[in-house]
Amino acid sequence: MVSAAKSMPGVLPSPTSAADEVDGGRRLSAVRKPETVRIRVGCAGWSIPARHRDLFADGESTLARYATTFSTVEINSSFYRPHQARTYARWARSVPEDFRFSVKMPRAISHERRLRNADALLDRFLDEAGALGDRLGGFLLQLPPSLALDADDADAFFRAYRQHSGAPLACEPRHPSWFTSSADALLAEHGVSRVAADPPRAVIGAVPGGDPRWRYWRWHGSPDIYHSDYPLPRLRVLATAITDAGAVREASVIFDNTARGHAIPNALRLQQLLATAAAASHGDA
Repeated sequence: MVSAAKSMPGVLPSPTSAADEVDGGRRLSAVRKPETVRIRVGCAGWSIPARHRDLFADGESTLARYATTFSTVEINSSFYRPHQARTYARWARSVPEDFRFSVKMPRAISHERRLRNADALLDRFLDEAGALGDRLGGFLLQLPPSLALDADDADAFFRAYRQHSGAPLACEPRHPSWFTSSADALLAEHGVSRVAADPPRAVIGAVPGGDPRWRYWRWHGSPDIYHSDYPLPRLRVLATAITDAGAVREASVIFDNTARGHAIPNALRLQQLLATAAAASHGDA
C-alpha cells in the first residue's frame, strides 16, 4: 500500500542546464521558470475511484485531495466546454503553490476550426485559463487524426498563440505528416513541444519532439486505449526514458487510462520508480 504523500511527490530534481529565456525575441516567462528541472506525474482529470481513496490525504475537495499525492493534472473538460475564469481561479486556490495544471485546448480550435481563423476562440480560452495564474503549467493541443500538417496554417496559429501567451505548449499530432524532422523544427521554432504518446501514431511519436524545454508524455492505455493497465516492465522503461530524455524546464507525464481506474496506480508506481532513480543518482554523485 502506498501511503499518502505529505509533501509534493512527483516533483523531482533532474540535471540542470542553462535555460533559454528568449525564443525568437519573445520572452517565454509568463509561467514562472523553475530553479531546477522538475518531473511531474499525474492523471487526466482528478477523479478518485473509491478503491483508491486511501492513497490520498484528506482535502476540502476532490481536487485538493488529489493534490496531496500528485503535483500536476491535465484538465480535459476544457476540450468539450468552456470554463469561466472564476472556475479556473477556484481550482488554483485548491492546490499547493508548487502544483501545476496543464489545460487542453478546446476542440472548437483543434477539430472544428482545424487551427484556421481561430484567433477569437484562442483569445477567449487563454483569458479564461489565465485565471490559473502561477498554477498554470502549460497548454495541450491535441489534433485530430485527419489533420495533416499544413506548414502555413501551423505557423500562423503558433504565431498567434505566441502573441498572446508565453506559457509552454505541447502539441499531440496524430496524422503521419507531423512526425518528420521538418515538423519538429517548425514546432521548436515556436517553442512548442511534441507529445510523446502511447500508443504512438508513428515510431517517432513515442518520444518527445519539438521544443525540448517541456517534455510531455501522454499515456492513454495500451493495447486497449483508455482501459489498459500498464504492467511494471512498461513503467520501468518509461521511467528510464524520462530520466534519459533531459529537459531545460520541466517534464510532465500524464496517464489517461482512466476508464477502469488504472491511471492513479500507474502514476503512483511511476513516481516510485523515478524517486528511486533520483535517489540512486544522488548517491552516485
